[in-house]
Amino acid sequence: MQLTKLGHACVRLDKDGGRLVIDPGIWSGPDALSGADAVLVTHEHPDHLDAEAIRAAMTGQAGLELWANPSVAAQFAGFGSRVHEVGHGDAFTAAGFGVHVYGSEHALVMPGIPIIPNTGFAVEGTIFHPGDSFTVPEDAVPVLLLPVSAPWLKFADTAAYAGEVAPARGGYAIHDAILSPQGTGLVSNLLKALSRPDGASFTRLEPGTTVEV
Repeated sequence: MQLTKLGHACVRLDKDGGRLVIDPGIWSGPDALSGADAVLVTHEHPDHLDAEAIRAAMTGQAGLELWANPSVAAQFAGFGSRVHEVGHGDAFTAAGFGVHVYGSEHALVMPGIPIIPNTGFAVEGTIFHPGDSFTVPEDAVPVLLLPVSAPWLKFADTAAYAGEVAPARGGYAIHDAILSPQGTGLVSNLLKALSRPDGASFTRLEPGTTVEV
């Protein structure tokens, strides 16, 4: 399976001719949905959900299907059976990828801002995308997509979350579009400190970079 880091919190997975995209938001890049067979959306915030882009892609790609929590899925009701509501504990197959669903709530941004639904996705028992949450899956995941910069997050939280999930192989940084060049360099160095003696390591990929997972 190939993982391609796109803009911000968006990643693309390719396996056996199937293409799965997670969280194509407004900062993901213009071609985030190119060739996609399935889309997973963790929550409704526009940096994770570019609704116009998804509608355009689903209109132009007749086989493209969407999986998301009910608050997101409702925005695409016009696409009928191609849209699937999912929640914590569900399991399904999308574009040939096995997916398990974990978690139900977005992390707290600040007091007074309502907490919205957030759905984490574990793909092929290998990669976990938590969206904007500190959800720890009940099952082990070898590779964690690790949020590194957000209004709801400081790096101490990132480090604590990485330690709690303890992915066997480490992971890759996501949620990084609001970092300055200086901040990107700083976070890249801090990620090195999360590496463990057992060989697990965390790193940041430049958008467009593809790795085997």
